[in-house]
Amino acid sequence: MKERLEKMFEHRPKLTKIIGVVLVAIGFIALITPLTPGAWLIFLGLELLGVKLLLWRKIKRWF
Repeated sequence: MKERLEKMFEHRPKLTKIIGVVLVAIGFIALITPLTPGAWLIFLGLELLGVKLLLWRKIKRWF
């Protein structure tokens, strides 16, 4: 299944961008609404969009 998803995202970059933007939007909504544990979707959406955290190397050193 993983290979199938990777192939689908590889051949359809617009689909990847749309899904990434939707996940970021849902994550922001979850962040501002009470009792919603979905704020982690922001990071998943940013990863699909290809945005890396600026402090990623420092975070990796901590762990």
